[in-house]
Amino acid sequence: MSGEATTLRSGVVTVRRLATADFLRTWRDMQAFTAARGDETDDEIWLCEHPPTFTQGLAGKPEHLLRDIGIPVVKIDRGGQITYHGPGQLVAYLLLDLKRRKLGVKGLVRRIEQALIDLLGEYGIAAARRPGAPGVYVDEAKIAALGLKIKNGCCYHGLSLNVAMDLSPFSAINPCGYEGLAVTQLSELCAEKSVDRVGDRLVAQLERQL
Repeated sequence: MSGEATTLRSGVVTVRRLATADFLRTWRDMQAFTAARGDETDDEIWLCEHPPTFTQGLAGKPEHLLRDIGIPVVKIDRGGQITYHGPGQLVAYLLLDLKRRKLGVKGLVRRIEQALIDLLGEYGIAAARRPGAPGVYVDEAKIAALGLKIKNGCCYHGLSLNVAMDLSPFSAINPCGYEGLAVTQLSELCAEKSVDRVGDRLVAQLERQL
């Protein structure tokens, strides 16, 4: 995803399409947005790609980083363990007022997972949840990761979907804390390689769920 940041108002949320975004800056912007929002603040979805970055959630254990390959590790405030972000991966940040939507965390996670499952179904790919391991899987390989932060009844962070990226950095970690977990991506399962196009389809599916 490239180009200048653009914003549009849909029937459900405000969608911001960012240029390739520095992870730390985007994280701080999410925190600031959430801290400043009021009862009437629109919910937003931010779509972006990140330069190569490992992120380690609040429960993250350092031993899940298997070796140093020169990619920075950022300890952040979402749930979950360690994962990888890089070019060719679609990242969608969900900045939602859960109180206003009358959503609990488990319900939100299921809706996000269902949006991803339905999106992959558009490409003829059968995807599924995995009990006790948030995210979406194709056969035994993870294609999408999930991690959220809830504060004052609102959430931020969100999901990452592997589209057409270099998957090799995943071999330097136990993805999401699971030793030997295989990862896959959309471009290995169909002809789709456009992060922008997948982003548009994902927003439509998220809006249906939200």
